[in-house]
This record gives sequence, C-alpha cells and structure tokens, in this order.
Amino acid sequence: MKIFVVVLNFNGWQNTIECLKSIQKLTLPRNISIEPLVIDNASSNDSIKKIKEEFPKVIVIENQTNLGFSGGSNEGMTYALKNGADFVMLLNNDTIIHPGLAENLLKPFEHDTVAAVVPKIYFEKGFEFHKNRYKDSEKGKVIWYAGGKIDWNNLLGKNIGVDEVDRGQFDIRMETEVATGCCVMIRADLLQKIGLFDDRYFLYYEDADFSQRIRSAGFKIIYEPKAIVWHKNAESSGVGSDLHDYYISRNRLLFGMSYAQIRTKLALVRESLNLIRTGRKWQKIGIRDFYIRKFNHGSFPI
Repeated sequence: MKIFVVVLNFNGWQNTIECLKSIQKLTLPRNISIEPLVIDNASSNDSIKKIKEEFPKVIVIENQTNLGFSGGSNEGMTYALKNGADFVMLLNNDTIIHPGLAENLLKPFEHDTVAAVVPKIYFEKGFEFHKNRYKDSEKGKVIWYAGGKIDWNNLLGKNIGVDEVDRGQFDIRMETEVATGCCVMIRADLLQKIGLFDDRYFLYYEDADFSQRIRSAGFKIIYEPKAIVWHKNAESSGVGSDLHDYYISRNRLLFGMSYAQIRTKLALVRESLNLIRTGRKWQKIGIRDFYIRKFNHGSFPI
C-alpha cells in the first residue's frame, strides 16, 4: 500500500522542512510506504534549494506560477494518482504531525463508504487565537479542528471545538460535514470518481466544495480523534489580511451560489451588494470578480 503525502510550499521552506521532519517519524506497518511530495508554488526565495539540501530524496514539483492551494494540491494529487497511490494525504506545510497520524487515519477506511478521513488538529503552541486565555500546561492541547460544518444560513465554514482546551470532549470517531484541507487522507479511487479540487477557488472554500461533492456522491467523511496534528494557524495568508478579504469574499459567493438554498442565495446577493458599497477594498474587488466570473487567481497580486 502506498500513501503519498502532498505538502504545498510557497516561500515557507522553514515550515516545510519542519513538517517533512515530522513525516519522517511516522510509524507504519512494513507493507505500507509513505511518499512525501512537495509542490512548490513558484516561491520567490530559495525554498527549493533549502528543501532539496535537507531532503535530497524527496520529490519536489516546481510550478512555474503560483497555482494557489487548489491548483497546487491538484498537481500533487495528479502525480500521486499517476504513480500508484492507494491514498493521498494533503498536509499543510505549517503543521507538525504525531508519529501515529497515518496509521490512525487509515483505520476508518475499513468501511467502503468512507472517502476521506480527517484528524484532530490542535493549535501549535504559541499560535492560539487567544494566547492569554490558556495556562502553559494547556497550550498544545487547544483545539483548532475536531471536524467541520457549514453554517448554511450565513454560508460560513466552522471548525468544531475551535479554541476549546481538549479534555476528551472530542474523542469519539464520527461522520463530519467538512474535511479541512489542512490535513485530510483521501482514497485514491474516490479521486478518480469525484475529481480533484475546483480550480476556480484558488484559495479558501475549495475544501468545503470538495466535501460537498464527496457527500453528494454518497460517501462519508470521518473525523478520527486518535490521529493528531498541530497547526501554526494562518502562517501563509494571515487571518484578516487583504488576501483573506479577497478570496473569502469571492469564494463564499461561489460556494453559496453552488450549494445553498434559494432563500440563502438571495440573502447572499443582498449582502454582497451592500459590501460593494461599504466593504473594505479587497472585499469589494472580490465581490466584483465573482459577478464578472473572474476566478482562479483573480485580481489579487500574488
């Protein structure tokens, strides 16, 4: 059995190297092999050189342009499928993984209806949203994600358990609505059936769209609490940044108009027209680009 671990890099070689070091520590039975795969999204620094110096045997695909999270991940998944993958794990480069991650993610796949499995994800120490709220002994055990869901009235994705200290309240394996792109293991044969990420999103909401397609095809996404990841949240993009404003505003409309009920779609249109007048600069541009159908990279300067 072969598992490809797809790690996307964009000017973040320090995080990527730390992530790859944690992948090296994975514990697996001998009949399972792990193949790390770095997709470099046209980094402008010496990321590729640094990664290859530290990990000369790791495959690095060098994109000539920045394809975003959706396009970069698709490059990795395509390579994995062409090279005999049984499973593909997407993993953010700003993560550190527990040695038992892959072994625990594999367990729910015993059921044929399972298409994807996601872990319990903590904030890495020092990367909590509310750092002063927690005791030192609690840091590293603050939940970032324990499954995901969509607030269909407001068209917002929500991480279950976010900001809560883990006291065992999320220790039950369960079906969940949204698989986070931060870390998800996917059956390769399912990728052949439902397709890869929708390139129109570029960044944000592509995982929500992918999750809806999994569920619409009659398959399940399972949250596995024994699989553990630590996440340096928003290292690449920054919550509340111009980049965040642009892609969230545009892609929320794209996702909502694809999947929401009519009443919610009408409310989304009214809200977007109001933001065109009163929103921040990149919110306005993102909404405009949705209506003129300017997707993928769009207008944001990357």
